[in-house]
Amino acid sequence: MKKILLAIVFIPILSFSQGKEILHYFKTRDSLVGVKNKAGKIIVPAEFKIYGYLRDGDPVEGETILFDGEKVGTAYEKNTWGYVYDRQGNFLYKPFLYDNGPDYFSEGVRRFVKDGKFGFADRNGKTVIEPKHNFASFFNYGYASFCDGCDWEKTDAEHKAIVGGTWGVMNAKGQTVQPLTKYSENDVEINGKYYPNPFQYNDKEKNILQFFEKQNKKLSDLYYVNVYNKLSENEKKLFFEIVERPKENFPYYQVNTYDYRKKDLGMLYRFKFLVSDNGKIFYAIDDVEKKVPFEEWFENEMKEAKQFQKKHSDNPNKLNP
Repeated sequence: MKKILLAIVFIPILSFSQGKEILHYFKTRDSLVGVKNKAGKIIVPAEFKIYGYLRDGDPVEGETILFDGEKVGTAYEKNTWGYVYDRQGNFLYKPFLYDNGPDYFSEGVRRFVKDGKFGFADRNGKTVIEPKHNFASFFNYGYASFCDGCDWEKTDAEHKAIVGGTWGVMNAKGQTVQPLTKYSENDVEINGKYYPNPFQYNDKEKNILQFFEKQNKKLSDLYYVNVYNKLSENEKKLFFEIVERPKENFPYYQVNTYDYRKKDLGMLYRFKFLVSDNGKIFYAIDDVEKKVPFEEWFENEMKEAKQFQKKHSDNPNKLNP
């Protein structure tokens, strides 16, 4: 019997497009929430109970409209939380409930649930993988695990687990991928089996990744400076992969960072980067969802790391001199 524990995480949505119509949330006297445009036209009627800190007049961020709460008069659908609409007011999907909020974006897509099945949508709200499995994990290093015929088991007051069923692995197109019988260090280990490295790049993309690879040692020292287990240079080696390419409303390459096991360094925005569509301007994504020029971000991170090392001189993983 196989179990996957679901952790408590909520992550907001990055907003990158420019020139889109200004929309804002509004609240009625009975605290129901809807969305209007700048001229006051109602785009989505006020039918939602929102339990967060949303204020009347707050702007709609991102390429879609997210209602982080319940819709009045609508029956709850298992394993969902919230509603997503396009910016014209058309309903798109219900995000997967990731313990305490709507699922977050991982490698450019997030999970949604329809009729008890899991699918994936991109930041524009487009369904990129149709809902067809009883459960699917988030994407990591180009792959997501899924199961059919599995079910949910409550482990305690806050957590659930996936039990039973038949498990597999899908790629970013939703296709089932079979494990390799022969593999190399370039391939990806998932649940004790190996799968082919999913990333392929053209010359322009290789040049983008070379920017990060040239700084691998500096970035790895920076990342691991507060880790108290002594790590070898091989264990500290980082991998940089392009997980999202420029498209409508998103004129960037997104580069994620992975450890030597090819696990994402963080579910949030630590060591995630954006590169302009011409491949020449580099940014980091900071912890408040903003683009920061790479040099500025690196300088600030290095300053904090040096201060930490000064206070904790016994840390075994040192910064470069």
